[in-house]
Amino acid sequence: MKNPINCTDFYKTGHKPMYPENTTYIYSNFTPRSTRLFKGGKDYDGKIVVFGPQMFVKDFLLDEFQRGFFDKKLTKVLMRYKRRMDNALGEGAVNVDHIKALHKLGYLPIRIKSIPEGSRVLAKVPVLSITNTHPDFYWLPNYLETVLSTELWKPMTIATVAFEYLRTLHHYANITGGAKEFIPFQCHDFSARGLSNREDGYKASIGHLLSFVGTDTIRAIDGAEDFYNADCTMELVGCSVPATEHSVMCLGTQESEIATFKRLITELHPSGIISIVSDTWDFWKVLTDYLPELKQDILDRKPDALGNAKVVIRPDSGDPVEIICGAHRPGMQGTPEFKGAIQLLWDTFGGTVNDKGYKTLNPRIGLIYGDSITLDRQEEILSRLEQQGFASDNVVFGVGSFSYQYNTRDTLGFAMKATYGVVDGEPREIFKDPITDSGVKKSAKGLLCVHNDNGEYILEDQVSPELEASAENALEEIFIDGCIGPEVSLATIRKRLIDSL
Repeated sequence: MKNPINCTDFYKTGHKPMYPENTTYIYSNFTPRSTRLFKGGKDYDGKIVVFGPQMFVKDFLLDEFQRGFFDKKLTKVLMRYKRRMDNALGEGAVNVDHIKALHKLGYLPIRIKSIPEGSRVLAKVPVLSITNTHPDFYWLPNYLETVLSTELWKPMTIATVAFEYLRTLHHYANITGGAKEFIPFQCHDFSARGLSNREDGYKASIGHLLSFVGTDTIRAIDGAEDFYNADCTMELVGCSVPATEHSVMCLGTQESEIATFKRLITELHPSGIISIVSDTWDFWKVLTDYLPELKQDILDRKPDALGNAKVVIRPDSGDPVEIICGAHRPGMQGTPEFKGAIQLLWDTFGGTVNDKGYKTLNPRIGLIYGDSITLDRQEEILSRLEQQGFASDNVVFGVGSFSYQYNTRDTLGFAMKATYGVVDGEPREIFKDPITDSGVKKSAKGLLCVHNDNGEYILEDQVSPELEASAENALEEIFIDGCIGPEVSLATIRKRLIDSL
C-alpha cells in the first residue's frame, strides 16, 4: 500500500515551522494560468475543461488516505515517515509531531471547492480552492499541492484536447450535414499504451469519455463508474468493436490475405462491426483488388442487435491526410494514391447524398485511421473531404498518445498558489508577481470568488470571507473534513460540455 503522506515534495515537509508563528489559516487555489503552449483546434476559444477534482477526492483523499494512513497503526505510519525523512534529509531534520497530530485527528481537515466539472473556463480563472478547517493544520493545504497537481493537470488537459476534437467534428457536421448522432463514436481512444503508467492510462483517459464514447481503454469505463457514478447497464459509458491487429494478418500470410479478410467478414463476424487493419502489406491493393472482389460478401452481412453490419478498413501508417483524402502531387493522377481511401471506397460501394449535397458512404463500409492523428490533421482531413464533396461522418479518428501524452503541466500552465492567510488572528492578502516574469506567473490576491455570468466564469479577487463563502461563488464545496460533498455524474458533465458548444 502506498504511503499517501509521502505523496509530496521533500521541500514541503519542512514548511510547517517556516510559516510565521501563530499562522492558523492558509487559502490556496489551483489555476490554469496560460494557454500559450496549448495547440487547440481551429478558432480555439482559449477555454479549459474542468475535470478531475471528484476523482481526486474519491481516489486519493478518501480511499488512499484512509487505507494507507488513518487505518494504519500510528507507530507504523510514524516509523515509515521518519525513516524516509531521516535518511534523505538528516536525522531529526523534520519533526513528526504534526503527522502524529493528523493521524490522531482521524480525518483530513481541509475544504475543497471546485468549479462544476464539465464547465469550461478561461486561463487565470481558478478551477479549485483548498483551505484548512482546523487552525493546527494550516500547513496541510499546500502540503497536498504536489499530489493535487499530479492528479489533476493531465485529466483536465486531456479533457480539453478531446473537447477540441469534438468541437471540430460538430463544426464540419454543421457544414456538410454529417450525422451528429455519429459524432460520439468518431474519435476512438487508443492512448493507454502510450501514457505514463497503468493509472495514468485510465484516469487520464476518462477525460476522453467526457466528449466521446469510443475507447479501447477498458479501465477508463471502470473509472467513470467508480468516480463519476456512471452505470454501463443504464447508459453508454464507452464502447469498442472487434478488430484485428498485424499479428492476425501476418499469421494469415500475405499470399492468403484476401482469404483472411473473407474469413473475418463471413465466418467469424458475419454481422455487426468488424475493423480490419489493412496496411500490413499493400493498402492500395486491399482497396482496389480485395474489396471489389469481396463487395457482395460485405453487402450481404447481417445487422446485429444494434442494427450494425459494417466492415471498417483501418490504415495506420503513412500520412493520414494523403491516405484518406489523396496525395495530389504531380505525376500521381489516376493512381489509387491520388484518389485516396474515401474516394476509392465510394467508387466501389457508393452511398447516399445528404440534404446539403454531401456524400456519405454505404453504411456497410467505413474507415478508421488509428495513427498520427492530431487536431491539425483532423482539421485538414475534414476540410479536404468537404472540398471533395464528402460529409464529415465518413471517417473515424483513432486518437492516441501523441494527442494525449504529448503535454505537460505547462501546456495549460497549471499551478497552485496561496493567496490568503491568517496570522495572529489578522488576515493577510498575499500574492506573487515576479518582476522577472512576463506576467503569466502573477497570482490572484486574497480570497477569491468566481462569478458565473451566463456560462462565462469571471474571477474577482480580494473579496470578503462572506462573498467567498456565498452561493454567488461558482467554486462549490466538494470535500470538507473527510467527507465528500454533492457528487456529479458523468452524464451531467457530458451534458455541460455539449451545452457549451
